Amino acid sequence: MGNSGFAAIRRQYEFRSIGIGNWVTADEQQRAAHRFAGALEDLKTILGGPESLVSLRGSLSLEYGIGGQRGVSAHYTPAKRSLSLAKNAGAGSLAHEWFHALDHYLATHAFTNAPPDCFASAAWLKELQPVAHPLNALLFRCFRAILVSEDGSEPSALFRASARMDGQLGTYYYSRPEEMGARAFEAFVQDAPVNSPLLVRGTRQSDEARAGLYPQEPQRTAINLAFGHYFRSLGRALFREFHKTGPGPTPQRQSDAV
Repeated sequence: MGNSGFAAIRRQYEFRSIGIGNWVTADEQQRAAHRFAGALEDLKTILGGPESLVSLRGSLSLEYGIGGQRGVSAHYTPAKRSLSLAKNAGAGSLAHEWFHALDHYLATHAFTNAPPDCFASAAWLKELQPVAHPLNALLFRCFRAILVSEDGSEPSALFRASARMDGQLGTYYYSRPEEMGARAFEAFVQDAPVNSPLLVRGTRQSDEARAGLYPQEPQRTAINLAFGHYFRSLGRALFREFHKTGPGPTPQRQSDAV
C-alpha cells in the first residue's frame, strides 16, 4: 500500500492534507495506512455519515510521525486544524483526538461569537450565544448529558470525578469541557458494535476509568443515547445534502452543524 495508501485515504475522505514524517519508512507507512483505513472506516460506520463528516468537510489534516511530543502519542492542534499521531503511537488514540477536531470545528458553527481557538463544549458551558438550528439543539443535549446532572441542578458525575482528579494533581486538565467531551466520545465509540483498536481502548478497565474519568452508568447510557441521536440526525442531513449536490465541496452556512 505504501504512500499510495495514504493518498487513497486522502482522496476517499477529502482530508485537506496528510503529512508523513521523514523518518517513517516505507514499511511503516504501509502498516500505518492499513491501520488508519480500518479505523476511519469504523469511525464512519459509527457516526453514520458520509466521508465528508470524518474529514469535517475537508477542513481537517492528518499527520503521522510529524512533530511528536514527549509522552504524547496523539494530539490535535487547533491553529492548524491538524490531528497528529506519533510514529509509535499506541492503540486507542484516534477517537479522542478526532472529537477534539469536531468540537473545535463546531464552535463557530454552533455559536455566533466563539473565538477561533474555542471548542463548542467550552462555549456551551460559558453560555455563549448559540445558533438556532435543530442539529445544534441535539449537540447541546450531548453537552448537557456530559457536563450536568440529569435534573440540571449540579455538575455531572463525570465532571465531579474529573475535578477531583485535577485537585489531586494540582492541575486543570481532566475537568476541561473539551477533555470530558472527548473522553465521553471515546466511551460512545468503545460501546459501538464495531471499532478498530486504533480508535479507542480503556474506557471501562483502565486506571482512569476506575477513577471515574470516563462516564459510568447511568450517565454513560444517557451520553451514548444523546450522541447516537445527534450523529444519526447529522448523518441523515449530510446524506440528503450529498444527494442534492453530489460529491465534492459543499457550501458553508453558519447554521450548518457540519
